[in-house]
Amino acid sequence: MKKEHDYWVYILTNWKKTVLYIGVTDHLSRRLIEHYKNRGKPDTFAGKYYCYNLVYYEWHQYINNALTREKEIKKLLRSSKNAIVEEANPEWKFFNAFICGDWPPKEATLEY
Repeated sequence: MKKEHDYWVYILTNWKKTVLYIGVTDHLSRRLIEHYKNRGKPDTFAGKYYCYNLVYYEWHQYINNALTREKEIKKLLRSSKNAIVEEANPEWKFFNAFICGDWPPKEATLEY
């Protein structure tokens, strides 16, 4: 029997919605918490620009497909990235609480 795999391509933004971060992960809630923990840290792009608010995500069964899609989105102009978000999420709502439950995560939750 084949094992189901879950890979997520996702787009994060900062609270002003002025910066976008595109990533891929096999555990979306854990990755959101990691981005949140890194907020304000200048050694990562998402941390430097406080990108931890999830505005878009899509599922892929295979990692190669997810990586290809991530690269595809990263190459797009900002207007095209905005269009991807707006098609699925016209109000640019933050999905962190939907994916993770409580948001922001409590300290106990940060130690996954």
